[in-house]
Amino acid sequence: MAETLTPAQIAQEGQAAYQRGDHQAAARAFQAAADGFGAAGNVLEAAEMANNACVALLKDKQPQAALEMVLGTDACFAEAGDVRRQAMALGNQAAALEGLDRLDEAKIAYGQSAELLKQVGEMELRAYVMQSLSALELRTGQHLRAYTTMYAGVQGIQNPNPRQRILKKLLAFPFRLFGVPAAGPAAGEEDNQESQE
Repeated sequence: MAETLTPAQIAQEGQAAYQRGDHQAAARAFQAAADGFGAAGNVLEAAEMANNACVALLKDKQPQAALEMVLGTDACFAEAGDVRRQAMALGNQAAALEGLDRLDEAKIAYGQSAELLKQVGEMELRAYVMQSLSALELRTGQHLRAYTTMYAGVQGIQNPNPRQRILKKLLAFPFRLFGVPAAGPAAGEEDNQESQE
């Protein structure tokens, strides 16, 4: 008779599958773990597993399934006061929306994620989200906005690694050239506003 695995054990199987690059198996395991945690009344762990499944599904090029998995998880984290995981759920949602070419919605979700990460001082994660938002803005022809978004993202990093230090210097150069204050645009203030460019 086969041993019944706990949701935590199924989640470990999902992690192992993800590490070996089997994203489809990882997504199935994370979804099963989410179902198990949900049945046990552990809403936050269920939401966490749904987000893990979303990431695996995105790697497996299934953005619709990824979006279906992640929708609503940000609200679960918000209700629990877990702003960091709420922000990450919004970032995952944005990535799924981008994968579906729902670009305006993706920009809004990336902006919301970046603002929440700023609130909790997660500047490294925020820089990563801002980089995704910047790439999306570049893709949609908003070149200046993409530049200022990227600049705002790296400016918040207190202890940048060597690559980030170089990027900060390169991005700051045009602002210095035109006499704009070194802080550049107010980071986060325009993150979730739609541009009319």
